[in-house]
Amino acid sequence: MTTTVRPDLPGMPATVPARMVNEFVYCPRLFHLEWVQGRFATSDDVEEGLYVHRVVDEPGGDLPDPREEDLERFAGRRSRSFWVTSPALGVTAKLDVVEIGEDGSVAPVDYKKGSPDRRGRAHPGDEMQSLLQALLLREAGYTVPAAEIWYAEPRRRVMIRVDAERIARVRTVLEELWKVAARDSAPPPLEGSPKCPRCSLVGLCLPDEVTTLRVRDREPVRPRGIMVADPNNQPVYVQEQGAVVGARRGRLEVFAEGRTLGSYRLIDVSQVCLQGNVTVTPQAMRELFDRQIPVCWFTFGGWFTGQAQGLPDKHVELRRAQYTAPPAALLPIAARLVDGKIRNCRTLLRRNSRTDPGLVPGQLKNLAISAREAPGYPTLLGLEGTAARLYFSRFTGMLTPGTDLDVGAFDTNGRARRPPPDPVNALLSFVYALLVKDVTVTLTAVGLDPYLGVYHRPRFGRPALALDLAEEFRPLIADSTVIGLINKSRIRSAHLTRRSGGCQIDRDGRRAVIAEYERRMGQEVKHPVFGYRVTYRRALDVQARLLAAHLTGEIDEYTPFTTR
Repeated sequence: MTTTVRPDLPGMPATVPARMVNEFVYCPRLFHLEWVQGRFATSDDVEEGLYVHRVVDEPGGDLPDPREEDLERFAGRRSRSFWVTSPALGVTAKLDVVEIGEDGSVAPVDYKKGSPDRRGRAHPGDEMQSLLQALLLREAGYTVPAAEIWYAEPRRRVMIRVDAERIARVRTVLEELWKVAARDSAPPPLEGSPKCPRCSLVGLCLPDEVTTLRVRDREPVRPRGIMVADPNNQPVYVQEQGAVVGARRGRLEVFAEGRTLGSYRLIDVSQVCLQGNVTVTPQAMRELFDRQIPVCWFTFGGWFTGQAQGLPDKHVELRRAQYTAPPAALLPIAARLVDGKIRNCRTLLRRNSRTDPGLVPGQLKNLAISAREAPGYPTLLGLEGTAARLYFSRFTGMLTPGTDLDVGAFDTNGRARRPPPDPVNALLSFVYALLVKDVTVTLTAVGLDPYLGVYHRPRFGRPALALDLAEEFRPLIADSTVIGLINKSRIRSAHLTRRSGGCQIDRDGRRAVIAEYERRMGQEVKHPVFGYRVTYRRALDVQARLLAAHLTGEIDEYTPFTTR
């Protein structure tokens, strides 16, 4: 295999890592998501593989020059962890171990977690990766009759002969790989494959979900439950003014005036949310950036003002699709978002009203139907405004009478902000800011630009797309949180202060609001389309990825998250 295999593809990298060829054999879509789009997610299997490799990740031992005479005298020598590249093959690989045999030939030994297949053979992707390592060594001038794979679970090796048939298969796979790599969009997901549940990218790829929404003329696929990466990760909120956030020995630590206010394992942290005057050390920022943990800033009063995290997502084609989408393609998305919001408002009223909501639920149903068929943005804005007015006119009917909060003032003021004039408006504004923060973080992680919306018009400093996606979740997450806080008496008048015509929540009140909000985000609910149970936090991620799949053309339409 001495002829050039890599085709002439301008703009493409000169070489592909051999481990990515392994991924391609496993699933072409996985390869495209990881290598072309630069999307990656860890999993237990990934972490276990890293642990297995710890013994061979430190370079050691020198491999003699292939032009040396009598290589037999180096028999038994081993070399660990070094790179080999072949421009002709278009492949590069980091070899775990290379051993020299008694006849002077060499054999790459690749370390893998797990076991061989049921017949005791190497898995197809593992075999392909080992063959590439052998061919790279041949290109470098060594004699390589076979490659070996060491599987950690049975602690034994599997030998792979480097013969003409296998070399031809390598050529075919590389030719197919480069064709897929040259595409702007990923191949379609596997359908019903047993590979998907164990894949580290199943939560990003959404194979069953995409297939369900793509195939309308066939028996729908019943999606398997998707696992959230690091489901116990939680945001850390810091409200103590003058506090300092640092990082050392794998922990996030919060200090103030020589006291330790909190200490958290970094692997358990999903976000760091700072309210008011809180300092983050440079060491902590670097550690958080390395782990892709966003830092979110709020004003002392709770307004979400910005975020920082590591390098942006590498999914360039998604942002290109978002930036170049014509208005005619965005209006149906906006219509479905508003439709979903209105239907969820109606559901919340029907579930929680302690007084007769009158004709409002029926009116909201009609407005949702009209929103789905709105001919333009002015009509859609009018329908949403009418629905909001009707919904908030019955909002206090969902609150328990007799609390010490002045909830009746909301009926007089209606939904108002900047500043919120009463306790209910203050609570709604604060929780909406938390929700928009979470949606902004989610959209950024998916690879979308949270500032370019499909419904809310772009404006300086406004995360328009985050506001868009938050619409359908406002009743389910934010409004439900406020209703729970008031009805369970977790917020009292002592938690609120009035100043200059506005109403503000104090530190203890904000702590209670955040705790209730996080409880709501962690609550499980049945997904209305896919049928499995997800937390609201995971639901945000699923909806963001479905929006991305629609913008890139993988699915025909965006389906909002609604409950009955």
